[in-house]
Amino acid sequence: MSAETVSRDAAAALWYVSRRQGQSPREAIETQGEVPGGNGLRVGIQGEPGSFSHQAAKQIMTTCRVVPFALSADVFSALAGEQIDAAVIPIENSLAGSVLEHFDLLLKHDVCVEQETLLRIHHNLIALPGVDISGIERVFSHPVALAQCRNFLANHSQMEAFSFYDTAGSVKQLVDLKDHHAGAIASEAAAVYYGAEILEANIEDNRENFTRFFLVRRRNDLQRHEDANKVSIAFSVENRPGSLVAALADLSSLGTNLTKIESRPVHGKPWEYIFYVDCQVRDADGADLAVKALAPHCAMVKELGCYPEASR
Repeated sequence: MSAETVSRDAAAALWYVSRRQGQSPREAIETQGEVPGGNGLRVGIQGEPGSFSHQAAKQIMTTCRVVPFALSADVFSALAGEQIDAAVIPIENSLAGSVLEHFDLLLKHDVCVEQETLLRIHHNLIALPGVDISGIERVFSHPVALAQCRNFLANHSQMEAFSFYDTAGSVKQLVDLKDHHAGAIASEAAAVYYGAEILEANIEDNRENFTRFFLVRRRNDLQRHEDANKVSIAFSVENRPGSLVAALADLSSLGTNLTKIESRPVHGKPWEYIFYVDCQVRDADGADLAVKALAPHCAMVKELGCYPEASR
């Protein structure tokens, strides 16, 4: 065994031990430069190049310049600070549900949803080129991705699953470490971007796996679409009996179709909540009427965006 192999294996062992002890693999990821390719708007994403957010950004704006960030909060701060022109964030997965942190960040910052898109999620087992699937002992990915591939992992009991901060990041890590006994669950784009190889494609348990992404802009830069037919609104109701029912009844009276409702606790105010709703409306004027209908019942109401509804 060469000295290089011993050194590489020692580094891998040290890193995996730290993961078992619950330490973050990259506690402070420095903001990277723009991903090569594209000459359009600077669009921020949370996660590494090759992630599903990267795919969604390119699906919305094929010529955009993708700028990856470690944390979602960093993405929104960069957008507010005009370091980037827009952001693409996941807001809801058809199986795992809502990305709750992103509701809070949409409310906190003076930003607005300009567009939504749906991305079909395909999970793949990825490893270094030339590695055989029988040699994979450990598999890394984001916890949601691991949960969505339970059947595959159960059928390969020799593979121990480890949670990681990002799907594409798990591919990047195994390539950096040159670990021939590790695999990652991520997108095809991640395998291509980092020069890895797909050992088995489409390993997700459920084929009806979609993630809804928002394209977010600063409110002053927003370009409302003429064919907008969906609105997202955040509001808190007055603390009196029946206030939420009355607010939703007034929305219904406008002919709006409530497609989603989510509640989030108000930080620092136990047992008080912000409600987030998505409604189908006839047009952009219908979105304005929905906000006005809620106002008499609400201590706070904010339109988060009016945009065309995405189709599969």
